Amino acid sequence: MNNKKFKLFTLLVIIILTMSLMVACGKNNTQSADKSGDNSTDIATIKTMTGEELVKQNSGKEKDKVLIIDVRSPEEYKAGHIQHAINMNIEGFEDRIGELEDLKDFPIITYCNSGKKSGQVAEILVNKGFKDVTNAAGVKEFEYDLVHYDDLRGATFQKLIDENKDMILVDVRPEKQVAQEGMIEGAINIPFDAVESNLDKLPKDKTIALYCNTGTKSAEVAKQLEDIGYENIVNAIEGVKEFPFVLVK
Repeated sequence: MNNKKFKLFTLLVIIILTMSLMVACGKNNTQSADKSGDNSTDIATIKTMTGEELVKQNSGKEKDKVLIIDVRSPEEYKAGHIQHAINMNIEGFEDRIGELEDLKDFPIITYCNSGKKSGQVAEILVNKGFKDVTNAAGVKEFEYDLVHYDDLRGATFQKLIDENKDMILVDVRPEKQVAQEGMIEGAINIPFDAVESNLDKLPKDKTIALYCNTGTKSAEVAKQLEDIGYENIVNAIEGVKEFPFVLVK
């Protein structure tokens, strides 16, 4: 092989080796980028919501499409909270996050006084794999119509009435529906449109626990009772069509 051919051969070898290295590096970089992308897409983006938007979301049937969490202290929650919102204090929130395990893909809205603590809770949620989390304006940023009774999810409500037999458990669904489907054991039926004529069955020195189909009518009754001086009221935001309460006839 003459000198000219040798130089051409050497140049071709160098070009082939260089191209091979570039392809290999490109694959490694792509794999790294893919891995990095997988990690980022696993964590959802926290959305924000104004007070006006939350009020709209929390009305009518729209309220059944989200879970609202008040992350303030129990004392702050009791002093006034957004209707249909459950209380999960930021202190110890991670210890209770298992209560939300069934809602990994369900829209969750957090709020507090200013949005700071609820933002921290929202971050905990997305880091734990929750896919649809929104941090809403706090109660010191928007003039919400606040209530004082306790709102509970179905499982928590069931545990509470199981452990407190001294409560007055009230099914506020229509009498006809109750006759057909039954009630939670130990409950009395006072239809939502007949509360005023049945106040004698609801002593103010007892805790009144309310439920219905979806938590909407029972919330209306809770607000009605609160407005006439009742202080110990518990409402199930998940009714018999949303939580598997055992009904008996």
